[in-house]
Amino acid sequence: MKTFAPPARRYPIIILACLFLFIISSCAPANSSPAPRPLIQTVEVTEIVTRVLTSEATRLVEMPVANTPTATLDQTATPSLTPTWTKIPSATPTWDPPRVEILQKVACWYGPGTAYLYKYGLPEGVWMRAIGRNEDGSWLVIKAPSDPDSNACWIQAELVNFLMGAIKDVPVLWIALPYSVLYLPPTGVSATRAGNEVTISWQPVRMTEDDYRGYLVEAWVCQGGKQVFVPLKYETTFDNNSSTITVKVTDEPGCDVPSRARLYTVEKHGYTNYVMVPWPGFN
Repeated sequence: MKTFAPPARRYPIIILACLFLFIISSCAPANSSPAPRPLIQTVEVTEIVTRVLTSEATRLVEMPVANTPTATLDQTATPSLTPTWTKIPSATPTWDPPRVEILQKVACWYGPGTAYLYKYGLPEGVWMRAIGRNEDGSWLVIKAPSDPDSNACWIQAELVNFLMGAIKDVPVLWIALPYSVLYLPPTGVSATRAGNEVTISWQPVRMTEDDYRGYLVEAWVCQGGKQVFVPLKYETTFDNNSSTITVKVTDEPGCDVPSRARLYTVEKHGYTNYVMVPWPGFN
């Protein structure tokens, strides 16, 4: 871009030049013929004035114009019309087993009946938790509040008093018997019927006298028009020379489900695998 002297410096020069020309023309003799006009000077002054005005106009046009920023409103987040729901986990209530009091000094067993192995004894007045029962509610699975479920045992329901809850609040439960690998299950298992009496027979298993605890039959038979659970224990004086062992159980007609039974060998540490008894029907 061309650089020009400020207009304040140029205007006096132009004015002086015009004044000089006016004085010269005024001082000429009156009777003399008018001198020719200085055409060249007038043209030059006119050109100078034109150039000055043109340059000034150009400067004004070419002067940078400061941009004034336009104020803008800060953007604000538009609230969503759809609420966002946070799922709050619901607390699952934990089951509080009913509390029972032992009414007398009593034995606690590995199963629902005295045909099972003895587990431990309980004194009168202690309280336990009832965590299960058998189908008809005649036996309860109980344990101390601080004990694991594996330490639970079975007791007759009539020997406890419910301090909290009732037997209807206790679920039907079956706990596994302690398992033994020292001996084999019985062999030669059979069953015969004479009316409502069924005789179950098997060959004895050779055991040491210290380990010997006999045999266990778990039978589901029909009595009084409904199926009932009957555990049977066979234990006599130790005799490895006996040839055949038999037990008898009552099984009546009139139930809409078939009767059945299974047989275990029992030693002091637990029970072998069971053998299903081939159950005889009614002739």
